[in-house]
Amino acid sequence: MIELSLFTVVKVSVSILVVVLLSLIAEWASPRIAGIVSGYPLGAAISLYFIGLENGNRFAARSALFTAAGLAATIAFVGGYLLGIRWAHGRGRLRSLAFSVLPGIAAYGLAAWTLSYLPVNWISAPSIAITGMLLAAWGFRRIPNVKIRQKIRLGISVTLLRAVFAALVILAITTVAGAVGPRWAGLFSAFPITMLPLLVIVQFTYETDHVRTIIKNVPRGLGSLLIYALVVAAFYTRLGIAWGTLLGYLAATIYLIMLEYGIKACGPRGKKCT
Repeated sequence: MIELSLFTVVKVSVSILVVVLLSLIAEWASPRIAGIVSGYPLGAAISLYFIGLENGNRFAARSALFTAAGLAATIAFVGGYLLGIRWAHGRGRLRSLAFSVLPGIAAYGLAAWTLSYLPVNWISAPSIAITGMLLAAWGFRRIPNVKIRQKIRLGISVTLLRAVFAALVILAITTVAGAVGPRWAGLFSAFPITMLPLLVIVQFTYETDHVRTIIKNVPRGLGSLLIYALVVAAFYTRLGIAWGTLLGYLAATIYLIMLEYGIKACGPRGKKCT
């Protein structure tokens, strides 16, 4: 019992620390960067790591494939959130948040439930995720990248609140993983653990246009999480949890760096992409 309690404390502490550090990087940047970095492996990576420690390398590797496919459910979440923002127009601040969040969660749940019935393998998982990201990128293409004079700086207290929320969700996912199996453990890991509180906080603190800018860039950023999930699915059983995680983060980071430089370089005379 003592060991279990200690392990729970470790999971929560590590989750909070990682989310705080990486969230500060994203939130001190522009909304476009925040949208891209929102796809960086945070909650999903931590969940898969502890799932591996508790249930074994093979279990976590199999779960990671479902996490990759589950990114289509993440896309459904931001689509539902975007639709909810339209419904929330003209309502009070708290009611607007409810009208935005609930359609997003419902869309994620419906998509995850649908994915649970599909065969997921090394071909279908990335195909499902990439199809979802491409469709979302096309659907969000007319959303402007709003330039904000004041950068997103939410403060350490709000960031900690976001991290605590993420830690509790991660704790719930890793606790039930063994009971629900790798399929649902992986799909649960694709839940927008850190993205949801980021969108809520930005919507509450700033304007809905800022939220739309973040959402527009989510499909691009999710490519890093797709790469991470596929790398750990391939290497957890070969290199172990620790080295597989490091290799996954390395691959995801390289992707984001290349993506950012590509965005800056594309267009005529180096104009930024929209």
